[in-house]
Amino acid sequence: MSVRNAVLFALTLVVTACGGAQKAKPPAAELRALVEPATANVQIDEHFVGSARVLAVRPARVAPGKHRVTVEAEGYFPHDVELDLPVGVTTLDLKLRAVPR
Repeated sequence: MSVRNAVLFALTLVVTACGGAQKAKPPAAELRALVEPATANVQIDEHFVGSARVLAVRPARVAPGKHRVTVEAEGYFPHDVELDLPVGVTTLDLKLRAVPR
């Protein structure tokens, strides 16, 4: 193999390994949660995705379509909602009801 061919081969390996032919990411739905209290935990389809405090600034990414969202916090009634999330960001603005003492 000539030096020129060896260099071209090495460059091809580097470009391919660095993602020269990357697959396009499918479009995603994102859920931003603006919840009181901010310490509430958020689940999508029974999978924990983060606290409301985190999801307020970094939305959870899921496939577009129908999803069951559960929001829970100690001392508050849980809240369940089914959302049909489109591509892009959807904001869930929710204030949980406190459990009477």
